[in-house]
Parts: sequence; C-alpha cells; structure tokens
Amino acid sequence: MKAARAKTPRRPAPKKPSNPSLKDPVGVYCRVRPLSRPDQECCIEVINETTVQIHPPDGYRVFRNGEYRETQYSFKEVFGTLVIQKELFDVVAKPLVEDLIRGKNGLLFTYGVTGSGKTHTMTGSPGDGGLLPRCLDMIFNSIGPFQAKRFVFKLDEKNGVDVQCEVDALLERQKRDAMPVPKTPSGKRQIDPEFADMINVQDHCKVEEVDEDNVYSVFVSYIEIYNNYIYDLLEEAPFDPIKPKPPQSKILREDQNHNMYVTGCTEVEVKSTEEAFEVFWRGQKKRRIANTQLNRESSRSHSVFIIKLAQAPLDADGDNVLQEKEQITLSQLSLVDLAGSERTNRTKAEGNRLREAGNINQSLMTLRTCIEVLRENQMYGTNKMVPYRDSKLTHLFKNYFDGEGKVRMIVCVNPKAEDYEESLQVMRFAEMTQEVEVARPVDKPLCGLTPGRRFRNQQSVSEMLLQSFPPLPSCELLDVNDDQTLPKLIEVLEKRHRLRQMLSEEFAKNVLTFKTMLQEFDSSVVSKENYIQGKLSEKEKIIAGQKMELERLEKKTKTLEYKIEILEKTATIYEEDKRNLQQELESKSQKLQRQASDKRRLEARLQGMVAETTMKWEKECERRVAAKQLEMQNKLWVKDEKLKQLKAIVTEPKNEKPERPSRERDREKPVQRSVSPSPVPNAPPVRLRHRRSRSAGERWVDHKPPSNLPTETVMQPHVPHAITVAAASEKALAKCDKYMLTHQELASDGEIETKLIKGDVFKTRGGGQAVQFTEIETLKQESPTGRKRRSSPSNPNPPEDAADAEWTDVETRCSVAVEMRAGSTLGPGYQHHAQPKRRKP
Repeated sequence: MKAARAKTPRRPAPKKPSNPSLKDPVGVYCRVRPLSRPDQECCIEVINETTVQIHPPDGYRVFRNGEYRETQYSFKEVFGTLVIQKELFDVVAKPLVEDLIRGKNGLLFTYGVTGSGKTHTMTGSPGDGGLLPRCLDMIFNSIGPFQAKRFVFKLDEKNGVDVQCEVDALLERQKRDAMPVPKTPSGKRQIDPEFADMINVQDHCKVEEVDEDNVYSVFVSYIEIYNNYIYDLLEEAPFDPIKPKPPQSKILREDQNHNMYVTGCTEVEVKSTEEAFEVFWRGQKKRRIANTQLNRESSRSHSVFIIKLAQAPLDADGDNVLQEKEQITLSQLSLVDLAGSERTNRTKAEGNRLREAGNINQSLMTLRTCIEVLRENQMYGTNKMVPYRDSKLTHLFKNYFDGEGKVRMIVCVNPKAEDYEESLQVMRFAEMTQEVEVARPVDKPLCGLTPGRRFRNQQSVSEMLLQSFPPLPSCELLDVNDDQTLPKLIEVLEKRHRLRQMLSEEFAKNVLTFKTMLQEFDSSVVSKENYIQGKLSEKEKIIAGQKMELERLEKKTKTLEYKIEILEKTATIYEEDKRNLQQELESKSQKLQRQASDKRRLEARLQGMVAETTMKWEKECERRVAAKQLEMQNKLWVKDEKLKQLKAIVTEPKNEKPERPSRERDREKPVQRSVSPSPVPNAPPVRLRHRRSRSAGERWVDHKPPSNLPTETVMQPHVPHAITVAAASEKALAKCDKYMLTHQELASDGEIETKLIKGDVFKTRGGGQAVQFTEIETLKQESPTGRKRRSSPSNPNPPEDAADAEWTDVETRCSVAVEMRAGSTLGPGYQHHAQPKRRKP
C-alpha cells in the first residue's frame, strides 16, 4: 500500500515587491542523479516536471496519525535520473549564453551535498560534455565569423577593456607567435587526450540574432576559493625545485560600475572552443580535490570559471573597430561549481580535511544567510544589512544580487537514504532561494551607425571591378550570313583582355610596391622591436620592483585588516560595556531618585510629628504654668488672709472668713466683658486705644475670615489704607506689598486668642503672587484670678467680683519665616507658640 503524502504547513504569504515587472526571481532547477547501486534505498521521488518528493527512509520514519510524513518541494523544473546533458543545457544555460552575447551578465552555480553530481553537471564526462563546454561551443559557434583579431581588445587591471590600434595588436601577435608551442610529430598542436572527448559535443548550437556589424573577443579566467582565500588557477608560478613558492592569494576589489573582480587574476584571450577548454583543463588540474568517505574525488574548494565577452561596433566603412570606449560592451558569465556540504561525523575527517570541511560549511552557511536576509528585505520591506563580506564567495557575487543580471541555480541531489538529512536542508534552502528577485538587465542603446556595414563594403569592391570592364554585346546569331556579331564580340573580348592585362600589370606593380613597403615596415618594426625590447626589459625591472612593493603592501594590508578586525571586536566589547554601564547608571539614578523622594516624604512626616509633639509639649507646659500660677496665687491668698486676720485681731473685730477662690467658681461665674471701668469708686474712665501698625505707610491686604468673632480688647489692630478681604485672591495681592491674616482660636483657659499673621507679597516667575510670612502677633484677654486689691482703710471689705472686673491685655510677638502661595490658607497643622511677654496694665 502506498503511503499517503502530507505536505508540511507553509508560512503565511508575505507581501509582494512593489514593482515586480523590473525584477526576475532566481531560477532554481533540481537534478536527481541515479543511484550507484540498484539495491540502494531511495528517499527522493520525482512527482512531475516541477515537483519532487522526499520521504524519510526506514531508519528515520516518523509515524503521524498512522501515516508517513512526506514533504514535497516545487522548483522551476525538475530533471530526473534519465535526463541528458543537452536537455539540461537547453533549458538552463542556453538563455544565459544568449544574454551574454547581447551584453548582459549571468551567474550559474551548482549546489548540493558531496557526491550529488555537481562537477559532472558542470564539466561532464568523456563523450558527454557538461554545461561548461557546451556554453563555450555555443559562444564560438555564434561569433566565429565576427571575431576580432587577437590583441585588438585588451583588458585593463580595473575590470575594464580597451581597443588597441592595429600596430600594437600586430606587435603583440608577433611576440606571441615567436613563443615555442609544443607540437606533435605531425606538426599539429598537442591536445590533452583527457578532455578531447569532452569538447566534442557536435551540437552546433548557436545564437540566431548576432549583430554582424560588431567584432567580438572572448576572455576566460579560472579561480578557486579555498579556506576562504582566492587563488588563481591559471597563474604560472616560476618553478623552483629547491624551495617551491606557494601560490599567493588574491584580493577582491570593486570597479567603477560597482562590480566585484579579482585583482591580478590571469585572463586569457581564446579564439576557439578547444583553446578555451584547454585553458580550463589546465586550471582544473591545479584544483584541490581529495578522497573522502563520501566521494573518491571530492572538491575541497569552490571553483569559478569566468567567461568575458568584449564587443565593439565597426566604423562607418565597416573595416576597423571604433576606438570610442563608450561603445565597448563587456559582459560576463560566471560558472560556479560549489564544494559539497557535508557533516564531519559522516566523513570522519581529521586534520586538513576537517579544516577544509569547516570552511566549506561556513561559506555555504554565509551564502544561506545572505539569501535569507535578501528575501526578508524584499518581501517584508526591511532594510537589514546583507553580510556579503563574511565570506569571499558571497562577496564575489555581491553585484549579481544587488546589481543586474540573471541568476540560475541547479540543485543536485543524491536520492540515497544516507543523504536524507543533508538533502532535506538543501531542498529547504533551494526553495527559499526562489523567492529572491534580481533586477532585470537593461538593453544597451545602439551605436547609431547604419546596419549591414560589413558585407555592404565587401560587395561594393567586386561591383567596381565588374563595372570597369566594357559590357558584352548580344551574342545571339539570327542569320547565317551575319558577319557583324562575331567581330563585335571579338573586339569587346580583346578590349577586356587588354584591360585585364593592364590590371594585372598594375596589380603586379602594386604588389611590388606593397612588398617594398612591407620590407621597409619590417625593418622599422625590427628596429622598433629592439627599442621596445630594451624598454620592456626596463619596464620588467620596474614591474618586478612594483610587484615586490605590491606584495609588501598586500602583507601590510592583511596585517591592517587583522588589526581592524581586532579593533572592531574590541569596540564591540566596549560598546557592550558602555551599554551595561549606562543601564546600571540609569538604574542607580532611579534608585537614588526613589530614595530622595522617600527621604522627602520621611522629612515631611518627621516635621509633622515634631510639630505635633512640640504642640503637645507647649500645651502641657502651659497647663503646668497655669497650675503653678494658681498654686502660687493660693499661697499668696493664704498669706494675705493671715495678715488680714492678724490685722483684724489687732484693730477690728473679727469678720467673716471669705471664701477661697477656685477656678471652678470663676468659670461658673458669668464673665462680663466690658470696656467700662470696674465699679470701684473714684476710678478713672477707660478709653479704647488703637495700636498703630509698624508698617502703617505700606499697602496691606487685611484678610479677615468670616468666622472671626469681635473681641473687646483694649488694643485693637488698625492698619490704614488696607484692602479688607474675606478670602485671599490674586487680584488683591497684586495691588499690595504686605499681607495680614487674622486667625482666632480657643486658648487653654477658655479665652479667645487672636493671632495676626503678617508677611511680604512678591511676584513669582510664572507671573503669579506669593506670600512669605515674617511675623506673628498674639492678642488676648486675661483675668487675674485670685488677684485682689489690698484692703484699704476706706474699704476694708472689697467686693468678691472686684478682681473679675480687671482685665489685662497681653501682646505676644514672634518672627517666623513661612511661605504661602496666593490662594492658600494657613494649614490646620500649623501652630507656632512663643514665650509670652506680659505688658503692664
């Protein structure tokens, strides 16, 4: 019974890019290689042309509701085990070659686990060439008749191209022809038999629409990225058997068009498929491969084969190449064979193999991280930095993802059960890569010259030669006796013969003249060549010195880069410490603020407690003082009574004993408050007096609450020119510079005590008014209980209520410093007591 297929849940659909018409998604194709043995267990199945299904093998199967959990992945196209190389090339690589000839960049790379068929897909096998030889064959089949002579195009050291004049190109061709070339005994150039069958594709595939008015030239280079270092596989190092020199790593740079390139990389101009593939094979022999438990010849580095196509239009005559650099188009196709990702516990790698595997996995992980960040930025509108510089592999391909061009990826998978987990990770990464979009390249405008210039001028020369001969007369004989047609024909043919002889003689003269010119030119070339050789030797010495200086600077650059990396890490650590210290400082400042607020609350609470305690003690002191006064008055009364009795015994008969005054009796007796004098005979009348304030000349606010009661004290407060208010107001305070509050309270002896609280009025910063209290005056009446006038001879028995009719006005002053804002009143908790000072009546 076939197991049911269950798809894994997908993520929610993100938002699409804003302008998808200007971008194309990365084309991802899947290729499944056949099993090496028919008895091997298979975990990958091709469902249709775009879908592949992967299921856990027997050892990894996980039951879920009684069913096997299987996953399906969709790609642009899926190629099964029976697909041939030509079919894969037509679908994946052929569009990239067509774009290359039209002046557009392209990137094609293979990705997969070790032993999944990446190198076979890219290079091929004898008799069955891969994508790389087929791309080269299609390029030269398309531009073969329109190739420029060698050294007409010359690449500079800044990833650009120049057009040389015919003389310079001729000198370089002669110099190249003078170099020895290994040949076979038959005289032909020697070809390595290892790749002779690979380049024999015999498909004759070519691009149909090629601009015939352009000239083309192909340059190839081959590099590898090993342990995150870039090496040139075409570099010819001098052979030293005693101390062989290791290859030097190369540096990545960015040109004026923001394209990444390898400085000092060898770029060879090739004119045929055989020559280009021979260059590739020469570098392939230097590539680092090793025998692992997963693959007998496992690639231990990422290889990049770069094909550059330079093209420029012909001039108006169709003979020479235009020298304008703006008209030169340089396009590039990069074919990348990535090293296989692998787990070290499966390969049992040790030493160098373990280090190589770690660097390979690290670079592939960086590639995956860059793809994930690009996808997130494009779909969710974020602006995260893509970590291209974390790996040389991603840094080299930065311009493909941030610039223009087409990107194609072939995911190679091995369906054997042992690669299930690695294949699952590869499938997930490949499916995610399809969601990344790359800007579509823009077509370059035409040069503006008339098309068809090359063949039009070639035809015009032959037409001029034919027009110089006289036309042939009619050769038709209509009559047997016609004796004019043949003589005319003979005459015309003789003229043509004489003209031909003249042209032959002229041609011979021109040939001699041209030979003479060539000899003169050869002699001048020899002299110039000798001169150039001398200059070249000098330049070579200069270049050797510059190379040494360049090596020194490269070493210094590496040292500085290492120092910069250390400084960046140190700066990161310091920034982290700074953030931690700032957080700690903020927490401590908040703690200090909380402590300060708690301290202020505690101080306010303690002040209230102190004020309350002070008030209680003052009341207790007043009670004790009153009790002491009453006790002293009683003692004084007792003494007075004894004196009176003694005097009465001496002078008069004994009177009735007066009652002892008591505070209860005084309190029960109704108090008669009157300003009139006591009914003592012959007592002078008493007049009410008004106290004049010390600040009578100033403007005052007299604040008298409506709850105050009128008192009958002798000294009444009087402030002239005062504004009397029942409640403090901003308007009244703005007109005056002094403030007085009349406050009444009940004293401990039951009498009404009047306090006059005075202060200064001043303006605040906010434009309002504020009051600062400076003085308190206390006015109250006191009844000297028990104090009686001594008996006189005229009045030996004074009345008992004579002491009650005598009142004493007491004024108490104290200075305070209390600040009150406008509109506020004296709080109920505020009390201030001062030691009273008695005034004599």
